[in-house]
Amino acid sequence: MARISLTPPRTLLNRLTAWYSRRTYGKVIDPLLAMGHNRRVLMTDARFEKSLARWNALDSGLKELAVMASAAAIGCSWCMDFGYWLSHNQGMAPDKLRDVPRWRSSDAYTPLERDVMEYAEAMSATPPAVEDDLAERLRRRLGEAAFVELTAMVAVENLRSRINSALGLTSQGFKDSCEIPARPGA
Repeated sequence: MARISLTPPRTLLNRLTAWYSRRTYGKVIDPLLAMGHNRRVLMTDARFEKSLARWNALDSGLKELAVMASAAAIGCSWCMDFGYWLSHNQGMAPDKLRDVPRWRSSDAYTPLERDVMEYAEAMSATPPAVEDDLAERLRRRLGEAAFVELTAMVAVENLRSRINSALGLTSQGFKDSCEIPARPGA
């Protein structure tokens, strides 16, 4: 249960934000409702997320796996739910999405994807537990610009996941809309 009301003041900004969220995601996402209690936080977050969307040095599939591995390590059910939906809509294989919480024992990932998820998990530990050889492998394979972007994206997901978890935000059912519905009578 959320630790803050998800009914922010009905300001023009909050109404516009709700309209945009419904149009983009099909519903108003809870983090926006929570941030709606603080105009400056909401505006800063919106500008920040818009800027992040333009980063393109790192392959988008690797970026999504890093974000989800970080969210899983922190235990943010809202971020896992929304991340599953986003990645599914970008065409990521369902087995890769399903196996993020158990990536170490899954056969769904390439060695590079495994390194990216290990890095995201190590960065998300408190204190961070990144080993030099893993960082060097990733830097060599991805290039410096993509490696910096990977590192920044994991840090961003730590910010998102920790805010959402601390505010008590839980999944909103985004993942459920990705599942293939059972056939009638099956």
